Amino acid sequence: MDIRGKRVLVTGGAGFIGSNLVDELARGNRVIVIDNFSSGKLGNIRHLSDKGAIGIVTGDIRDKVLCRTVTRDVDVIYHLAVQCLRVSISDPEINHEVNATGTLNLLMAARENSVGRFVYVSSSEVYGTALRVPMDEQHPNEPTTVYGASKLAGEKYTLAYHRTYGMSTMVVIPFNTYGPREHFEGAQGEVIPKFVLRALNNEPPHIFGDGAQTRDFTYVSDTVRGIMMASECDMMIGQTVNIARGEEVSIRSIAEKIYRKLGKGHISPVMETARPGDVRRHFAGVEKAEKLFGFRAEVSIDDGLDRYIEWFKTRGYDFGALMKEDVVFNWEQK
Repeated sequence: MDIRGKRVLVTGGAGFIGSNLVDELARGNRVIVIDNFSSGKLGNIRHLSDKGAIGIVTGDIRDKVLCRTVTRDVDVIYHLAVQCLRVSISDPEINHEVNATGTLNLLMAARENSVGRFVYVSSSEVYGTALRVPMDEQHPNEPTTVYGASKLAGEKYTLAYHRTYGMSTMVVIPFNTYGPREHFEGAQGEVIPKFVLRALNNEPPHIFGDGAQTRDFTYVSDTVRGIMMASECDMMIGQTVNIARGEEVSIRSIAEKIYRKLGKGHISPVMETARPGDVRRHFAGVEKAEKLFGFRAEVSIDDGLDRYIEWFKTRGYDFGALMKEDVVFNWEQK
């Protein structure tokens, strides 16, 4: 299926990955974004809405009537609306309602309105900690948090709608995406932006656990390209695929790379108690994506960090003020 000249709906399209995806989709499609702006930011997509390149609907996928309305006359849905991992620790119910029930609401509406293709963007958290590596799509699903469990429920609903009703659905699983527009604030903040922010303030990194835990960090341009390539692949209907670089990097080594790139020399991190639900190891198997639609990540971790640091430094942020606002170091090492 050629994803050009289509009417496309992106849920969570003002978020980190969502807004980067919308940037690419808006080049050749009529794009509608639905977001409740609980974590997404209007500023991420304002440059497109001001030009009339996209439409924006402020709303929540827990609203069944709204889901039916926004899915009318839509050719493709990219479903990224989500409640984040750390919220699930303190408020598991809202994670379930948004990530699981919200997905079911959207699937019901998409079927009712005969949407041509439904792309569910999941999370590597559905796998839990690696039981074997690399973690291909046949790896057991053992999520360690309600967030991971709720994203897995969304996966199962998505594939069930293909098997039961013949809908053209698929599941895409990004691993540990980073890059421009990534959250750095509060509970939604993620590890790479937090390390950059602290380094720019000559503060040591805070690391939960021993720092030896690994993630498969993938630059956002690669993640977006992989999602789009998967969505165009007819052989992906009813399938699940990982989108990742296929390389594991420890949290401590990420901190060391960032501080070295910013000229901070040797670092002595502040070691914090390991957080509940943190996975120990993530390392994606990426052969299926390459075999089905020729995807391979192009941006190395060092190149990606350089790109992100330069982007972050040009934003005009008051780094000292940001540090004062973020007095609770409750970010995600993802």
